[in-house]
This record gives sequence, structure tokens and C-alpha cells, in this order.
Amino acid sequence: MKLNYKISVAALALLITSGSAFAQVKRKPVPSPKNKPGTLEQKHISNANVLPVDPEVIIGKLPNGLTYYVRKNTEPKNRAELYLVNKVGSVLEADSQQGLAHFTEHMAFNGTRDFPKNDMVSFLQKSGIKFGADLNAYTSFDETVYQLPLPTDSVAVFEKGFNILANWAAYQTFDDKEIDAERGVVLGEKLANGKNAQERLSNQTYPVLLNNSRYALRIPIGKEDILKTFKPETIKSFYHDWYRPDLQAVIAVGDFDPARVVELIKRNFSSLQNPANEKPRTIYSVPPTPGTVVKIATDKEFPYTLAEIIVKHPQATIKTAADFMQSIRIQLFNQMLNDRIGELTQKPTPPFVYGQSSYGAFIGRQDAFTTIAVAKPGGLETAIKAAVAETERVRRFGFTLTELERAKQSALVGIDNAYRERDKTRSANFVGEYQQNFITGDAIPGLSYEYNFYVNNINKISLEQMNALAGKFVSDQNRVIIIEAPDNEKDKLPNEKTILDWISSAGKDVTAYVDNTSDKPLLDKLPTAGKITESKVDSLIGTTTLTLSNGVKVILKPTKFKNDQVLINGYSFGGTSLASDEDYTSAELAGGIIGQSGIADFTQIQLNKILSGKNVSVSPYISNVAQGITAGTTPKDFETAMQLIYLYFTQPRKDNDVWQANISQTNALLANRGLNPGSVFQDTISATLNNHNFRELVVTPERLNKASLDKAYSFYKDRFADASSFVFTFVGNFDVDVLKPYIEAYLASLPSANHKETYKNLNIFPPAGQITKTVNKGIGEKGSVQLVFNGAYDYNDTNNIQIDALEEILQIRLLDRLREKDGGTYAPGVRANYKKIPNSRYSFTISFECAPADVDKLTSDALDEVNKLKQTGALQADIDKFSAQEARSTQVQLKENVFWAGYLGAASQNQDDPDAILRHVSNLGNITVQSTKDAANKFLSGNNLIKFILLPEKK
Repeated sequence: MKLNYKISVAALALLITSGSAFAQVKRKPVPSPKNKPGTLEQKHISNANVLPVDPEVIIGKLPNGLTYYVRKNTEPKNRAELYLVNKVGSVLEADSQQGLAHFTEHMAFNGTRDFPKNDMVSFLQKSGIKFGADLNAYTSFDETVYQLPLPTDSVAVFEKGFNILANWAAYQTFDDKEIDAERGVVLGEKLANGKNAQERLSNQTYPVLLNNSRYALRIPIGKEDILKTFKPETIKSFYHDWYRPDLQAVIAVGDFDPARVVELIKRNFSSLQNPANEKPRTIYSVPPTPGTVVKIATDKEFPYTLAEIIVKHPQATIKTAADFMQSIRIQLFNQMLNDRIGELTQKPTPPFVYGQSSYGAFIGRQDAFTTIAVAKPGGLETAIKAAVAETERVRRFGFTLTELERAKQSALVGIDNAYRERDKTRSANFVGEYQQNFITGDAIPGLSYEYNFYVNNINKISLEQMNALAGKFVSDQNRVIIIEAPDNEKDKLPNEKTILDWISSAGKDVTAYVDNTSDKPLLDKLPTAGKITESKVDSLIGTTTLTLSNGVKVILKPTKFKNDQVLINGYSFGGTSLASDEDYTSAELAGGIIGQSGIADFTQIQLNKILSGKNVSVSPYISNVAQGITAGTTPKDFETAMQLIYLYFTQPRKDNDVWQANISQTNALLANRGLNPGSVFQDTISATLNNHNFRELVVTPERLNKASLDKAYSFYKDRFADASSFVFTFVGNFDVDVLKPYIEAYLASLPSANHKETYKNLNIFPPAGQITKTVNKGIGEKGSVQLVFNGAYDYNDTNNIQIDALEEILQIRLLDRLREKDGGTYAPGVRANYKKIPNSRYSFTISFECAPADVDKLTSDALDEVNKLKQTGALQADIDKFSAQEARSTQVQLKENVFWAGYLGAASQNQDDPDAILRHVSNLGNITVQSTKDAANKFLSGNNLIKFILLPEKK
């Protein structure tokens, strides 16, 4: 069953950003544990109450007004994060400039004083920096941010980085030809993110949501007619007016000498000048809406019915201890309220598919209390009333003391985790805080201060204070209610008065919340321990492999990459491949259902409460070829994690309420799935690539409703009844000898029947030959293409590295050809996959979106680039770019627990030599022009090529 759905709650996330030089979604700043937002009302700030500035960061301002933040941080080693932050966004555009703040961001990569045309991108790629994944930028309403991660072990490259930032800040050239070439790229980005139901609904709701303010009129992606026709002088004028040092900040965090970095900033930025007679940087806001405004919007292709209730408040920044204290209260409030809403989804007939309520940062210098409910078909009233009733329950009866204590414990665990990892914090985590300090003025007291503040103050937060918050957040003033739904629901939707009546009556009959907890231990008694029968050490990669008396194998890799992290993964072959066709749907659901049903005598709700205050996450799974456990914990809570693993094997819990809830919600999501052109297209792709085997198709309501909890539970128990073939990997900060008693107690004691089962090869793979599948679906003028090369594969290190190189080299060439030269698509993608289990197969997928009229041309151009690789191989320059990027990324990965956890598990499953990773960088030398030519002819021959094309419905 492949659902692959995402709940895209209205347009809130899309409002934040229009796009970037490659990635569309603004990366949210990594929050400090203070967890903005702040207070509802700004208070007078006394100097005695102002939060301090983290002493680890150097903050300065040049005479021209440019601000800089510099911090030494050694994780990852020999790396740095450089950012250029501009208080410049789409709200500053004149009527004739709509979209040019974002266009300016694009032009930064298309020619500056010291880097003509595409030279900057090429230089950085040769230095091991990947365009899009590393080198990136974004534009939003109020800011434009450029991101440049660099190695610091190359002095020349690192110091050149500050020159690049300065070129972005003041020396873009805006060559006429480059502007014209980039128009197609930006229009391609607009098409990639639009021409769909969400864009059409957003056009209806933005003016209401943003009260026809400047923000409603300045969506960052801009207007198509302006993007097509603006004159170079217009964008140069925008750049001249707003890209100026008094609106700019340089942020540098990484493994370097801070004094040297400050010197580099002064050298590269001191000569920048503010324009004469500079324009004032107007601070725009969204004016309050008197009372409540309701907007109902529908679209033919929107696949579900959604309600949002947004109560807007003035934005608050965190500057004082009182602000900080209020932000902690809000954090606790959001957690407790959403824990209650989450419990509703585990009822046999949940009132909504998805629900959430929280207070947080909004748009246009506002915060907001937002309630979201995604309704089941015909269930809008139930969804709205249920979501609103939970807030009303809190307003009338408050939280319980036990809820508050759990939330406090959870918050303390979060800040304690961060504090324990303070010397292992990645540089990128600091950047977001400094960026917010520059843009909004949020304080940056530093982790040590925040940790001590939490520890010393969180218990001063009273239940009375928490219970007062709902009354402050909820209001019928400055409130917007948005309903979005499919056109086919239009006649069933309520009018404005009915919606307001639902909201005002919701919760009238609510009773006080009952906190159903349990004080029983997870295990009544410890299991009878088994023994370790064999131990082998691999000194090259630092692993120890244990064999246990019940046949279980355990691979342990102690590391110092994190101070407080242990990652655990276990697998055994079998999975749903062993289920009959008749029972497959039940088996497919088994892992997820049992993982949501609690354990032993504890419901999932009770289990969550028992585990509050602990850093433990344990989940069972069943895939098509394996069953297993994934877990993450800390040394302190390690035994709890091991007990849960033991219980998921020996005492899984069957919960009919959870089963019924999942069936109900899944049916609701399936009801209108066919309205979404993207879903229809992906379903066609999946069906074709899996030769229409029903196991790989989206589940139908008929199959879903024939599934059985008893069968799912029985299948799960059968898959975990025999642990003898399981292999577990442990990666993290531990001592092997310390872990051994726990391994003997909780893993060596697992049941063992020594069945030696493995997966069944069902031979599900794409049909051979050249096939074209065209789907006509959708009303937007938008086309999508996927070209899938596939075939049998000889899985080995030599082929794997060649296919990896071919993937990246083809990506470089298609970006240059389809994006930069043709200008017909924004983000062409290349994805290579290869696997050994259950069949040794490979696939190469080329994908892009474009105007329907450009489908044939861009498809032909993409295949032309493939043919060039087959005829002449890759350019040596492109090989060098891949090798540099792969070498640098490997250096970073080898210092990450998550990499080793995945790598050791995959090596075990594929029976690979785990020491091979140590040869990976040196093996990059085996990639040559000839080898890429040979690989292209082998893997991109076109003998097995399936073309998938999505076009609008025929008129």
C-alpha cells in the first residue's frame, strides 16, 4: 500500500517564501529551546531585565552600517557556514517591480563583478560545494538570504567566500543577456510551484488572510507579465535602492580563527557604500481585521476539505526575561493542547483526518493562534467543532497538574539534550538565531544561559498562569476563518453564519479532561537473560560484532560524534513478501498499526505519558522484505529503549480503536485522491514501474475494508516470534562493555525458533522495452515529465560508484542545458537508485516540470544530453566537480552517527564489506571520461526506457 500523501494545510507555509536559487521552501531557522513566539503584549524593557548576549558570538557593525556575527564552532570540523542576510524582500517592490526581489536573488548566481556569468557556481562546485543542497538562497516578504557553506581547510577557497558574499551584496552586474536568459528560469519556478489548486486557492484567500495589506499585494514570486517584460533598469533600480550595507548582515559560524574572519569581513565590506538620498526602509504590517472575516474557497483539484481559524495578535520579540518566560509558557501550552488533540485521532471514529492548534509566529509582524482541521468527507461540522472544543475545554476547565508536569519534564529533556550536545552543535544551528536577531531583534543569550534559565525558572510557572493563556489567545476580533474544499463539495458547504454558529457553540457541553495515566512499570519482571557466545572486533572501522545465544547478532560502533545519542536498528528478512495475496493488505498495515497501539497493557496514550521526560523513540516496522525495529535514545534512557524493544517482540498490543481510526482516516484521504493531477500521475508511474502488481498500488477502499485487525496482529506476532535471524546495530556514545549486560538481558532473551526464514522474491519490477505513458489530468497549463531508464544490475562497489558519478554529472549537465540554456524548466532532477534485494536492479529517473508546449523539446534535449554522455563521456571538469563534492560529503558523513547506523545496517543486509567505506574517497580516482562513457552506455542505453508525461486535460 503506497499512500504517499501530504497534508498541505492551506497556504501558510507557502506564504513565507516564494523560492530560491534552487530550493523552494525557506529553511526555518533552527530554534533555540526558547522556542519563539514571545509574549502577547510588549512590556517596557528595563535594562536589568534585558537578556544578555551570548559571549561566544562576536557582534560588530562597520562604519557603513553593515552588521556582522562571528562565532567559532568546530562541528563539523574544517567547515564554516557563511550567510549574507538582507532586510530586503518583496514588500519593498514598487508596482513595476513585483517579483524582482526574488529575481535579484537569482541574478546573484548569474554574474557579478568578480564572477562573470556562471563562473561563481562553477568555482564553488569545483571546491566541493553542491548547487542547491549547499549553495542556496531564498527570498521572502521581508528578507533575502544567501547561504554559502565552505571548507576551511582550503585557505584560498574559504577567504574567497567573503569576496563572494561581497559580490552578492554590492556587485551584481545584471547583464542584459543574463537577465533575459533567467526569465525562463524564474517563470519555470513560478510554474513549478503554481498552476495548481493551492495557488488558485491562495489567490482567493491571501487578500482576506492578509487584510489587503502590502503583504497580500507582494507575493514574492511576483507577476508573470512583469517577469516577462521588465526592463533591466527596473531591477537595477531595486538593487541600487535596497542592497546596501545598513540593511545587510554577514553571519560566519565555523571552524576558523574569529579574529581572522572579522578582518576578512572588514576587508571585503568596509568599502561598500549606502546610496545617496537613500530611501527609508518602511516597516509594513497587516492592519487588524475588526471582528471576524470568513472566506470559503473551492477548487476542482483540491483533494480534501480544510478549515482554519486564525486569531491574529501583534508580533512579540523575546528581549527580556519576562518575554523568555512567556515563550516557555507558550511552548508548554502548545504541547499540552496538541497532545489532547492527538488523542482524538485515536478514537474509533476520529473527528478529523488531521487537527492542530498552536500559538506562534505568523506573517507581517504578527503572531497568531491557529486552529486547523482537515475534515472527512461530509464531516466539516464535526471537524471544526471537535478542534475548537479542545481549546474551549482548556479555557473553561484548564489543564491538569499532571499534564503540566509532563510538559515541563519534556521541555527540560529538550533543553538538557541541547546543553549536553553544546560542544557538538552544528554550525548551521547557530545561524538561524543570529539571523532572527538581525531581522526581528530576538535576543541571543546563548545555550548556557537558556539552560540555566529553564532549570531555575520552569517550576515557577503555575497552573493558573497556563490556564489563563487560552482566554488571551482566543478572540472573535482580528479573526479570519478560511474553508477550502473541492468543487464537488461546494453545494454541501455551510454559509458564513452557520460556520460562526458552529464555532460559537463548539464545546458548550464539554466536560473537564481526565488525565488517564498509569503508574505501572513497563516490565513487571526482568526477562531471563541469555549469553554472548562470540565477539569479533573490526579495528579498521571500530566495530564489535556479538553473537548471542539465541542467534541474534549485534554490531556495535561506539563514537564520540554526539555526547548524548545512541541509535539502534534491528532487522530480519521476511516482511510482507511472506504474506499471501489475500492477507497482504492486513500485513501491510500491521507494523504501523502495532506501532501506534501502545505496548503490553498500556495504550499508546498511556505509553506516551509514561515516556514523557525520557529521551526514547522506538518503532517497529514491516517492509516488503524485512521486519525490524528503529530506535533512538540516550545513555541515560538506554535501558528503557531496550525494554520497549523487548516488549515489541514479546507483548505487542492489539487496539481496535487505533485500527478503526486508521481505516477511517485512510478512507477519508482516498475519497478525493483522484482529483489531484499529481496523485493520478504518481499512481500511474507506480503502477507501470511495478507491472501493475496490486501490492505496489495505492490501496483501494475495497481492499482496505476487507483487511482485518486480527490478521494484521497475527502477522505481526509471526514476524517477531523468532529473533534468531535478527541483526541489530548500535551506534553512538557508549562503552561496549557497559552495553553487554543490557544486550544479554533484553536481546539474548528474545524468543528463538531458528527458522532461518528469508524474504520471498516476488519479481516485481518494470516491464522491459520502450514505453510511453501519457496522462491528461488537470486544468492548469503545466506539464510534468519523468524518463525512467531501468534494468538488471550487477551490484558491486565498482558499479555503485560509477552510477553515483553518472547521476551527479547528468544532473550538472541537465541544469545547464534545460534550466540555464533552454530556460524552460526550473529544477530538472536526476535520481539514480540501485539495490541488491530482492532483485539486483537499477533505475535512472530524469524529471522536470514545464509548460505543456515545451514537453517535447525539453524531453528531446534531455535525451540528447544522455546521448552525448554515451558518445563522448563526461567532461573532466564535471568529473572533478563530482569527485570534490563526494569527497567532502564523505568526510562529513564519516563523523555522523546517523550515517553509520544506516551504512552498517545496509552492509549487513547486502553482505557487503563494511570496511569498503574507508576506500571510497580513493576509489573516486577510478571515475574517468572513459568510465562515464561506458557507464552511460550500460545504464542509459534506452533499451528499457519508460516515458511518463502529464499534460492538462484535453479541451
